[in-house]
Amino acid sequence: MTTARRLLVDPDTPGFYHCVSRCVRRSWLCGVDPYSGVSYEHRRGWVEQRLLMLAELFAVGVYAYAVMSNHVHVVLRIDPTAAASWSDEDVAMRWVRLFPATMMGEVDEAGCRLKEENLLGNADRLQACRQRLGSLAWFMKSLNEPIARRANGEDACTGRFWEGRYKCQALLDEAAVLSCMSYVDLNPIRAGMAENLESSAHTSAVQRIEAVRSGASRAKAPLSSLNVAVTAAYLPITTEDYLDLIDWTARMSRPDKRGSIAATEPAILRKLGLSEHQWHQQMLGTETRYWRAIGSTRSLIEKAAAIGQSWLKGLGSAQLLVRRQTA
Repeated sequence: MTTARRLLVDPDTPGFYHCVSRCVRRSWLCGVDPYSGVSYEHRRGWVEQRLLMLAELFAVGVYAYAVMSNHVHVVLRIDPTAAASWSDEDVAMRWVRLFPATMMGEVDEAGCRLKEENLLGNADRLQACRQRLGSLAWFMKSLNEPIARRANGEDACTGRFWEGRYKCQALLDEAAVLSCMSYVDLNPIRAGMAENLESSAHTSAVQRIEAVRSGASRAKAPLSSLNVAVTAAYLPITTEDYLDLIDWTARMSRPDKRGSIAATEPAILRKLGLSEHQWHQQMLGTETRYWRAIGSTRSLIEKAAAIGQSWLKGLGSAQLLVRRQTA
């Protein structure tokens, strides 16, 4: 049975979420079609560019992403309180950048200025825009819909590009956030698309590696969203240690497993209070062991009660991991 998204995502409270959008029929509409040999690889760049552009406009922190051949993973933190603190002028500017006035398919600067003025003169409309700029649903809509239209235009066809609405999981604690981020950043390696983090194109891991290389101070900075200027919530690990963590996590895979990295020894001390087994099982089980939410036994019980349920998928797995740790 489905659960209303409004029960899972509180529109008034900051929170972390893992969102997944898949192409219709899981076709290779963003990669190389294995049947026809036609390459749609350039569309992965479309998705990444759109995602990073939206990160500058919404009160949403992008913590991890991976644009795959037929699906997209994003780890986000919505922060409606940040949008509430923006000035009216800032809200109007962001909204018009998101939906600019156009003429003959080109952005009309004069029309954009007029649109901003009209928006500033309409308090109710401005308030609606402010709420939408802090909305997970509007962020994902603004990401997926333009990509679908652009791809359909390129293919000269109509119909769905994405499989209905995006899948969403609430990340209930810091361990859940970091394990899910690792799961997302390591997607290309598990899929055999990349041999290491540096070659994992169209991922947040590459973005963080480049940021660290451009400035040594960033390596020691607390881990935050890629768009820290818009909204910031820091995780209890530095950027350098996070990159070491996901590199070490990748090396935990069996050497003969497709897409694994030839491992030597773990090169990082974990700071999450989890055993190696717990970390590995929770990370790999992001989409199989859990469904609507990921977290500890207690956090899953509390989330289930909050949405009026007695149980959430993943609760049994969380309890089993705790028992194995204490045994």
